[in-house]
Amino acid sequence: MENTLSEQQLEIREAALKLCRQFDLDYWLERDREGGFPEEFYRAVADAGWLGIAMPEAYGGSGLGISDAAVFLQAVAESGGAAQACSAIHMNIFGLQPVVIFGSEEQKQRMLPPLIRGEVKACFGVTEPDAGLNTTKLKTRALRDGDRYVVNGKKVWISTAQVADNILLLARTTPIEECRSPTEGLSIFYTKLDRDYVTIREIDKMGRKGVDTNEIFFEDMPIPAEDLIGEEGQGFKYILHGMNAERVFVAAEAVGIARAANERAIQYAKDRVVFGRPIGMNQGIQHPLAQNWANLEAANLMMLHAAKLYDQELPCGSEANAAKLLASQAAVETCKNAILTHGGYGYAKEYHVERFLREVMILYIAPVSPQLILCNIAEKKLGLPKSY
Repeated sequence: MENTLSEQQLEIREAALKLCRQFDLDYWLERDREGGFPEEFYRAVADAGWLGIAMPEAYGGSGLGISDAAVFLQAVAESGGAAQACSAIHMNIFGLQPVVIFGSEEQKQRMLPPLIRGEVKACFGVTEPDAGLNTTKLKTRALRDGDRYVVNGKKVWISTAQVADNILLLARTTPIEECRSPTEGLSIFYTKLDRDYVTIREIDKMGRKGVDTNEIFFEDMPIPAEDLIGEEGQGFKYILHGMNAERVFVAAEAVGIARAANERAIQYAKDRVVFGRPIGMNQGIQHPLAQNWANLEAANLMMLHAAKLYDQELPCGSEANAAKLLASQAAVETCKNAILTHGGYGYAKEYHVERFLREVMILYIAPVSPQLILCNIAEKKLGLPKSY
């Protein structure tokens, strides 16, 4: 892996691992059992300046690329914090890319520094119960009313909404039947998540209990017109920039979680003695762990390739999708093999590998399904007819 990273990226990785040593496996096991946002971890990351790793220096960030941020998040996941740790911070790191790219200078000055300093937490409001991955069919409406918009509708699978101050919201400002294309008429806002006009319901889920996931219901929530990012009706195009970065980060995090699981399995295979020999001497144990390593390294190279394309402002949609697909597939298999290596102990929470499997499953499912990724690659890279 060292051969694929720059000297600066190796330093980022080591700094991330050092920071995360303050938050050991038992810390994350407690979050998994008890829930509650990992505020201490979030604060440590913010205070060290990492929330702004991919933000411009002019607004208090480090001015580095998505590649560098991916290396950081991967190390966070690999430290044992897994999806709970990464999900607590990655929205702050990637979510406001549309503001960076399409926002006005006034918006950047107003919106970015508080997020970078960790004074404001943000959530990402795109997915809806009835639209699924068909983003053009979103029904949440934002109607212009003088110098403001008024929002009604609902969103689902919104992480950190319980603790978020602001929301990056995609809503329809022009009815779809009045648009030339289904991708038109959607607008993006970065605004206060005003509890006086929203109801937030937490979803009890399989894993990642330390980071809340929610349904949000909007009822006449006002949004100042100055919180509209870019041009009205162009939000679908803008949101894709953040989505490509998110897919890269999900791939990096999946590899990081799986590396943590594989390392624990390797150590267990060295230490566990059955029939007078360590179980790691048996090829039935060795081969799955070796295959895990090979699969993860290949997926990681695809992730770094997609991240490099993004940083060079080159088309990277299918590459980011492929990285997410390969990394999440390899990660699920790796975590499963880690549990099997531990035998019955793999099912026990104190060995942590079952938590890694539960947490990595969300990265396999979201933010885009494996099936839709394959549809995208078939159309964009193979030239096959669009199937959806």
